[in-house]
Amino acid sequence: MALMEEYKNHITETIKSCLRSKFQNYKPETDNMPFHYRLLGKDRMALFSFLQSLNTTFGTSIYEPVAKELAKTTFKEIHTQYKLGNIITQDAQNEIQRMMNDLSVGGDVNKVGETERIRKAAQSGKLNKLKSVKVDLFLISKEDEVFMFDLKTVKPNKGDFISYKRNMLEWLAVYFYQHPMAKVSTLISIPYNPYEPEPYKRWTMKGMLDLKEEVKVAEEFWDFLAGKGTYIDLLDCFEKAGMELRPEIDEYFARYNR
Repeated sequence: MALMEEYKNHITETIKSCLRSKFQNYKPETDNMPFHYRLLGKDRMALFSFLQSLNTTFGTSIYEPVAKELAKTTFKEIHTQYKLGNIITQDAQNEIQRMMNDLSVGGDVNKVGETERIRKAAQSGKLNKLKSVKVDLFLISKEDEVFMFDLKTVKPNKGDFISYKRNMLEWLAVYFYQHPMAKVSTLISIPYNPYEPEPYKRWTMKGMLDLKEEVKVAEEFWDFLAGKGTYIDLLDCFEKAGMELRPEIDEYFARYNR
């Protein structure tokens, strides 16, 4: 079900608020670039620098707050940058290492089986402390099912998926230590498909992630949060926010030419 018009307006205002906050806290590069300034203008160079900064922080400054607002339509509990805990048992760590070793030499990826193996190990062995464990987006459904999302850039390196996998397995171990009977899914979300209209190049994830159980790309992610059609509506919200903010954006960067 697509978003109601009133809620689309709310999401648009959320996007605008996030971008305004980014403007207010943004400090442009202070490096002198005399050739670039004379060729392109200080305003365009400031915009370029801002876009680079925005791309770096888009996940936390834009996607996370928007995802949180969208999830309110479907889930009963929603958190961003959720502190999961930091206790993991030695047996769970050993089990995770065995899984990573198996995957590194071409073992089968089976998230359902991996989850149950960690559940069994999460209550036994010496207790170890991890560094503070945070989840980008933590959701609990009306049926008490837990979903933990790691929001990633659209083109992660192939090697990055090794650390992503380990992180998600550790999330399971930490959570099962506290809630041994919980129904939990840990996933990677990629906000849009940079290869459209071609399918996302999931081959980069093969051999490490269970593509059915651990990954949601573009529509899969946004529609999961708030229902079918959400992704298309969200693109409209971004377009509307951009149009309404354009005078503010132009005014903001024009000051660099004064």
